[in-house]
Amino acid sequence: MRDTIFCVMSVLTTLVLAIISLRYVKDFYLLSLFYSFQIHLAAAAAVASGIALLFKRHWYALLTLGASMVLVVHGIVMTREFVEPAVDESRPALFKLLSFNIENDNFANGADIADMAIGSGADVVNILEAEPVFSELPRLLKTYPYYVGCGVGMEQCDTLVLSKRPLIEPHIRSLGLLWRNRLTISTIDFDGQKVNFLAAHLTKPYYDEFHGLEIEDLAEIIPSLPGPLVLAGDFNTSILAPDVQYLMRSQGLGTASLEPATWPIAAGPFGISIDHVFSKAPLRLKSVRRIKSSFGSNHFGLMAEFILDP
Repeated sequence: MRDTIFCVMSVLTTLVLAIISLRYVKDFYLLSLFYSFQIHLAAAAAVASGIALLFKRHWYALLTLGASMVLVVHGIVMTREFVEPAVDESRPALFKLLSFNIENDNFANGADIADMAIGSGADVVNILEAEPVFSELPRLLKTYPYYVGCGVGMEQCDTLVLSKRPLIEPHIRSLGLLWRNRLTISTIDFDGQKVNFLAAHLTKPYYDEFHGLEIEDLAEIIPSLPGPLVLAGDFNTSILAPDVQYLMRSQGLGTASLEPATWPIAAGPFGISIDHVFSKAPLRLKSVRRIKSSFGSNHFGLMAEFILDP
């Protein structure tokens, strides 16, 4: 019986480790969700290896335990690679951004989400799958009189960017080949300092290779926007995904010290961050925090503060 349990635990652990290790050989889109959960799965494999050792002391369980710990540590290293230096708390923020995928059938909470956005103190609000707040737009425009999306620049109401300050030359374009009009590009002047804003909604990474094509489009667009830049939205994958790693590295994007988990809702702080706020120098993130409630969405929203380096 002990040998049987050991064998089952070892086989399951080996399969998990093999799946998440394939990223080091090839970025296979069907396994992208597993790549995003690398730390979670490797930690689970380490626990399983430890349990296997309790039933039978064998070199193979020690091997899988060691491999699991290596994958956990490397996953943590990858999440820390793009962290920007900490900002003095006393330093005032240049502006605040609220980014939230509210889920396109979440109509019961549209009014509450609008109330939250109005009272958030954010200078810019990025709402994805925004149809539930479309009826609240007149109220939102009293606080955020400038916007793009939901009838302005697009017929659909997937992406909505609201601002307290004028949006300079806002426009909307498509990413990849699957969905249309899921990227808004605009510039906002903060007392003489112009900042480029990109609000993106990427497709799920296991839908063929569309996610990778969308990342490639972003990698072409970002260099065409000189100066401080914000890229925020729903990437449907964590920063551990190989294509997101490529985007961050090739475009010099940075993150806060700890990206809050935004999905799945039931996992709370033990989930993963598939909603991101990235910055590009000389703009830097002062903080990123998760808003307290999901307001009925299947994502948590993010509130970010930014500063500008000389």
